[in-house]
Amino acid sequence: MRLNLFWKLGFAFLALLVLVLLPVDFYAERTLRREYQRSGFERLASIARIAQARPLPLLPPPSPERGEDPYGLRGWVAQMAAGGARVTVIASSGQVLADSEADPRSMENHSGRPEIQQALAAGEGRSVRFSVTLQRDLLYYAVRQPMPAGPPLVLRFALPVEAMDVVLWDFRKGLWLASLVMLLVTGAASLVISRSFSQRVERLRVFSRRVAESDFRPIPADRSGDALEALAVSMNETAARLDASIRTLTEERNLSAAILGSMVEAVAVVNSAERLVFANPAFVEILGLDMPPRAGSALLEVVRQTELLEAVRQVLRGEPTVRAEIMTGTVKPRYFAATVAAVRAERTPSAVVVLHDITDLRRLERVRRDFVANVSHEFKTPLTAIQGFAETLLAGALDDPQNRKRFLGIILEHARRLARLTDDLLELSQIEAERLKMEIHPLRIAELVEDCVETTRLRAAEKNIRVSAELPPGLPEVAGDRRRLAEVLQNLLDNAVQYTQPDGQIVVQARAAEREVVVTVADTGIGIPEAEQTRIFERFYRVDAARSREVGGTGLGLAIAKHLVEAHGGRIWVESQVGRGSQFHFSVPLFDAERAAQRFSSGAPAGRANGPLPS
Repeated sequence: MRLNLFWKLGFAFLALLVLVLLPVDFYAERTLRREYQRSGFERLASIARIAQARPLPLLPPPSPERGEDPYGLRGWVAQMAAGGARVTVIASSGQVLADSEADPRSMENHSGRPEIQQALAAGEGRSVRFSVTLQRDLLYYAVRQPMPAGPPLVLRFALPVEAMDVVLWDFRKGLWLASLVMLLVTGAASLVISRSFSQRVERLRVFSRRVAESDFRPIPADRSGDALEALAVSMNETAARLDASIRTLTEERNLSAAILGSMVEAVAVVNSAERLVFANPAFVEILGLDMPPRAGSALLEVVRQTELLEAVRQVLRGEPTVRAEIMTGTVKPRYFAATVAAVRAERTPSAVVVLHDITDLRRLERVRRDFVANVSHEFKTPLTAIQGFAETLLAGALDDPQNRKRFLGIILEHARRLARLTDDLLELSQIEAERLKMEIHPLRIAELVEDCVETTRLRAAEKNIRVSAELPPGLPEVAGDRRRLAEVLQNLLDNAVQYTQPDGQIVVQARAAEREVVVTVADTGIGIPEAEQTRIFERFYRVDAARSREVGGTGLGLAIAKHLVEAHGGRIWVESQVGRGSQFHFSVPLFDAERAAQRFSSGAPAGRANGPLPS
């Protein structure tokens, strides 16, 4: 049986009150118990200080067989127990020498008691536990008592816990009684309030039912001044405006058509006869139609994608929603996620088609797949070589002095290639994760170019390639990280040496633009086909993959260079013709001294920045 609003509200109020009172009882009991234990330990500590002030009697060692009093402690223990606490004297070995409430000869060794171990280790110890001797819970406080001759003793003092339980029980009984009274009073008040509230809600429900049956007579206001009165006024206004709203449905339909016409997503409506009822301009553009289709045109005459046609037919046959993916274009294909939903009308059911452009998503998925495949392929070749030559050495070639050194050299070379590939991957991941720190300083491009060109000449001399720099005087300073920009320029020079035939030429140039300095590395190498130029900065992409691996490239150099240049606020691009060489350009923003001074005076550390300081 369903509970009405009256009982639901009443039970909710009562449950809320009970949930409040239970934590109060729980935390009050815990607080009082901790306070009682604290005061009990303070009392025991006071008794211990008094006991330590009164020296223990010094007597010859005891003879337990004759039942003698060890050290003559019984009188001293009786005097200390007059304060109301149980007093026990324990040797450092754990033997009980005297106790105010039990015969020490019947007591077991106390070396394992936690308060005894703490007292011997730290000077004092505390615990709350069950006493095996007295069969009840006690508060224990123990102190270490040095002896002039011999090992120290432990003086232990205890108080029963039963008194605390009695006080807590009396407090909780009083608290429960007060809580019961509060529960009865507040429960009665909550029932009265909930009954009045539920009656008012019931009147609003009846009124909403009348409005649904086209009876727009207003509900009388109850003049309570609360949210329900505001709701009743709002419902009266809603009923008064409902008739006028129905007359504006036609205008709203026209407005919806205008909105659909301005959407980027393609939207079309198809009736049960597979004829177009509506199509927005985006639908015409995506399908590449020469002109907008007329209302009533057959869908088969407009749409050529079989996947989309089949999805529409499935919805018209009864499916609520069908999703598909279509592709348009051949030279530059575009991918769209098609969602076809059913529109159930009284007479003629129809379907709404929405096309969402997912070309960028598919491109990113392709890049990800290519990256995984390329990484696997790049690692497979050196790993296979290392494994094969290692197995050859283990199979007996290790004893062949003629081939042993050659095989080990091959293994070392492939291991170094793996190391280079791993280092490039780590650096690229740091750059893409924006964890790469750069030291931005004013930098002279001429000095950077001269250093990199001098380094490249040593390698280019092996192929008789001329490397030169053509730099105009008075180049302005740029804002950059010298080590990172040197890495970019050196990578471009190394690629130029790799792909330039012997007796070729490499020229490094630089020119100042309005807000940047552009550095160009031109070579007379084999060149790059125009179709490949847009992809050479992708990870692992190679125009000549076989030759790149032959010279030891990882396929990540240009990708790293692109990220480093963009991190400086610059750009990198290529111009090339097959057989006539290539020109790689990258730009670096000029250094702005005024902006740098403002940045450093505001609190930024000198020489360190997250980005460049362009002019």
